[in-house]
Amino acid sequence: EVQLAESGGGKVQAGGSLRLSCAASGFTFKKSAIGWFRQAPGKEREGVSCISDSDGNAVYVDSVKGRFTISSDNAKNTVYLQMNSLKPEDTAVYYCGAIDPPFFGVCRIESERWYDYWGQGTQVAVSS
Repeated sequence: EVQLAESGGGKVQAGGSLRLSCAASGFTFKKSAIGWFRQAPGKEREGVSCISDSDGNAVYVDSVKGRFTISSDNAKNTVYLQMNSLKPEDTAVYYCGAIDPPFFGVCRIESERWYDYWGQGTQVAVSS
């Protein structure tokens, strides 16, 4: 059974940092792609970032470019989202999603439908 578990969320003040983790069991990130999405209250789920194992390329939504960094540690089967210079508008539940391997090419964050597995989410709250 594939399970994704997010952790690392919390409450921070604007300008602060958090590092989210997405740990997988029953699944390997090798030859896959992992995405981070977020959902704020009353809003649709939004793609934030993704990384493809095949080429290591990362994709970011414009609103987080220069502030967030996605990375993977295949030995730990974990993907991270380092979030710096957090803003109140980053407040949301953050989810990681995984694409069934093999996946090659550039990952996408325009839609959740590209992803086959999801975690339960971790709450991030940024106060002004």
